[in-house]
Amino acid sequence: MAQNEKSKNSNQKLEDLERFKEYGSGEFLTTNQGLKVNDNQNSLKAGERGATLLEDFILREKITHFDHERIPERIVHARGSAAHGYFQVYESLGKYTKAKFLNDPALKTPVFVRFSTVAGSRGSSDLARDVRGFSVKFYTQEGNYDLVGNNMPVFFIQDAIKFPDLIHAVKPEPHNEIPQAASAHDTFWDFISLMPESTHMIMWAMSDRAIPRSLRMMEGFGVHTFRFVNEQGEGSFVKFHWKPLLGVHSVAWDEATKISGKDPDFHRRDLWEAIDTGAFPEWELGIQIVKEEDEHKFDFDLLDPTKIIPEELVPIQLVGKLTLDRNPDNFFAETEQVAFHPGHLVPGIDFTNDPLLQGRLFSYTDTQLSRLGSPNFHEIPINRSLPTVHNNQRDGHMRQQVNKGRVSYEPNSLGDNHPMQAKAAEGGFTSYAERIDAKKVRARSNSFFDHFSQATLFFNSQSEPEKNHIVDAFSFELGKVEIPEIRKRMVGILTLVDKDLAAKVADNLGIEVPEPPAQLNHSVPADGNPEEFQPFTKEQKPDASTALSMLNTKKDSIKTRKIAILAANGVDEKSLNDMKNALTAEGAVPMIIAPKLGKIKGIKGNETKVDMSFLTTASVLFDAVFVPGGAQSAATLADDADAIHFINEAYRHCKVIGAEADGIDVLKASYLGKNFPVTPLEMDVQAAEGVVLIFRDGEGSNRESEFIKAVAQHRFWDRELKSKVPA
Repeated sequence: MAQNEKSKNSNQKLEDLERFKEYGSGEFLTTNQGLKVNDNQNSLKAGERGATLLEDFILREKITHFDHERIPERIVHARGSAAHGYFQVYESLGKYTKAKFLNDPALKTPVFVRFSTVAGSRGSSDLARDVRGFSVKFYTQEGNYDLVGNNMPVFFIQDAIKFPDLIHAVKPEPHNEIPQAASAHDTFWDFISLMPESTHMIMWAMSDRAIPRSLRMMEGFGVHTFRFVNEQGEGSFVKFHWKPLLGVHSVAWDEATKISGKDPDFHRRDLWEAIDTGAFPEWELGIQIVKEEDEHKFDFDLLDPTKIIPEELVPIQLVGKLTLDRNPDNFFAETEQVAFHPGHLVPGIDFTNDPLLQGRLFSYTDTQLSRLGSPNFHEIPINRSLPTVHNNQRDGHMRQQVNKGRVSYEPNSLGDNHPMQAKAAEGGFTSYAERIDAKKVRARSNSFFDHFSQATLFFNSQSEPEKNHIVDAFSFELGKVEIPEIRKRMVGILTLVDKDLAAKVADNLGIEVPEPPAQLNHSVPADGNPEEFQPFTKEQKPDASTALSMLNTKKDSIKTRKIAILAANGVDEKSLNDMKNALTAEGAVPMIIAPKLGKIKGIKGNETKVDMSFLTTASVLFDAVFVPGGAQSAATLADDADAIHFINEAYRHCKVIGAEADGIDVLKASYLGKNFPVTPLEMDVQAAEGVVLIFRDGEGSNRESEFIKAVAQHRFWDRELKSKVPA
C-alpha cells in the first residue's frame, strides 16, 4: 500500500466523525426539522397572561427532547472519561498474528480509549478505591477491534455466571442505597469471604493499584488469555499489557479521600488538561506469548482469569505504542455513547475458552441494546467502523444507513448475490479450528481450584510500604463491616495468603486470628492442610515477582507533575523563577500558590501572577511543594496557618518538599522543623527522605537538579513509619 494511502486510512475516522459535528458560528436557531425560531424566550399563549397553547409545536419539541436526554447509565463502569489517539506497532508481528494493524509499522491506527471506575455511578468520585476500566477501540482497516480491559491483570471470579452476584454485592446496599462507589460494607465482604477465588484479585484491590495518581500513570491489562492466529492458521496464547511511559504511581489513601472532596473530577480533569496542553499520554503495548504446545506446562491454568503469568516465566515483549492526542468534542456523543465489546474482533485475534470471557460475549451486546436503545448502536458515529458496513440487516430504532435496492437476503440472484461472503484469503474472519471433545457439564476444572498461591506471590512481591498499605486497606474496609462473623471469616481467608498479614489485620480489628476456613466453594485442597498443595514445581516457583511492585516501575521523569510553589509578597524572584523555569524545562507544571489571588511583588519590585490561593486549592492536588527564598515572603507564609497546613499535609503524604534560603524558615515553622534537620551543613544542597534544602538564593549551577531528581521518585513512603503528622 502506498504511503499516501496509509495516511488516508489513518485520518479516515477523524473525517468520518467530522461529518456529524456542528460548530456554532453565526447560524440561526432552528427546530429539529430546520425551521428557524423567531422567539426562544416565550411559549405561545392565549394572551400575555393566558394559558400556554397545546399547538406550540416548538415548545413541545424542545421540552420532549429535553425530557429524553438521559439514557440509562452503564451498570458498571458508569463513571468514565476518554480520548482519541492512535496506535502504531514497532515491527510486524506476522509470525504470531495476521491482524493487519499489528503487521504494518508505518500504519497509524486510530483509537478511542475510555477509562472508568467500576462500582460507582456517573456522579461518583474519581478517587474511589476501585478497579479502573482501560478499554481501547481500534478502528482498523478490517473493522473495529475492542481490547476491553482493566488496570489490574486478574478478576474477582472465574465464571461469568457469578458476575451479577459480584456486582450486586459491591453496589450500594439495596435497602438504603449506601455506600456509593465503595466496597467497605457488609454485602461485598460477605460475598468475597465466601468466594476464595476472589482472593488474588482482592489483594490487588487493597493495594495502591486501586488508587492511581493519574489515569496516565496506571497499567492496563486484557485480563483474559486470548489467542493469536497467523496466516498459516497456527495459534498461540497471548496476554495483553499496557505500560505507561510516565511510570506507575499512586496516591495515599488519606490523600484520596481528601481529593474526593476537593476535586472529585481529579482524574478526568488531569487527562483532559494533559492532552489539551500537548502532554500526550503514552503507553507501550506488551504481549506475553505462550505456544499452543506449552498450554499445560504451568501449574496454573491459562484460562483462569484470576491468574497472571509471572513475567519471570514468560517475559513481556513491548511491540507498539499508544498515544492519546485529542480530547472528545462532546462528552455524551462520544464518551457516553461509545460501545465496547470483547467480541469485536479482527482476523488474527480470537477467543479462548476462558469461562469469564465467554459469558462477557453475551453480556456486552445485551447491555448495549438496553443502554443505547437499539441494535443499530454500531451506527452511532463514535462506534462506526472504517470500512463501510455491508450486510442484510435492516430497520430498527435509529437506523441511519440508507440501503438502496430491493435485496436484503442471501443468497440472491437479483443483486448478483451481493453482499457476498469473503474467503479467508480475502480477509474473511474464520474462527480458530480448536478441537473440542467433551460432555456438556456444569462444572469447573480442578486446575482452577488454587486460589491462594498467586495471592501470596503478589503480597511477597510488594515493598514494605506497599505491604503496610495493604494491611491498612483491609483494616479500613473490614472495620466498616458491621457483622463480626464476616470480619472473622475474611481474616481467616487471609491466613491462607500470609499469616503475618492476617495477624496485623486481626490486631487492628481487635479480634483473635481465626482458624483457616474449611474448603469453600471450589478451593483446594479437597481435604487436609492447605500447605500440602504446591501450585508450582520447584523449578518454576518464583518467591516474588519484581513486576508486581510499583516500587520497581519507571521513575525517570517529572513530566506533567504538578508542583506547588508557595510564595507571597517579598519573594526572591530569582529563586522562584529559576526553579519554575527548571521544572518547566523538564515538562512539569509549576503553579504559584499564595495567600491571595492576583499578583505578588518580589524583592526587586517585579510582579508575578498568582495561579491559585490557599482558599481554592490544597496540597493533595499537587505532586510536590517548593518554597523559594525571600525574607518577607517566608515570614508571611510561616505565619499563615493554611500555608503551614499545606506543607504538613504534603509531608504526611510522603511528597517531595523543597525550600531555598529564607524559604527554609517556613519549613522550620511546620512539622518538619521539629522532625527534620533544617540547619545548614557544609554542602549547599541537602537532600534526604524527599526533603531538599538549598541554603543560598540562586547561587551555583543547576541547583534545582536535586529537587527534580527527588520529584521523579514520586513518593518517599518510608516517612509513614515516623510519627503521625498533624495534618
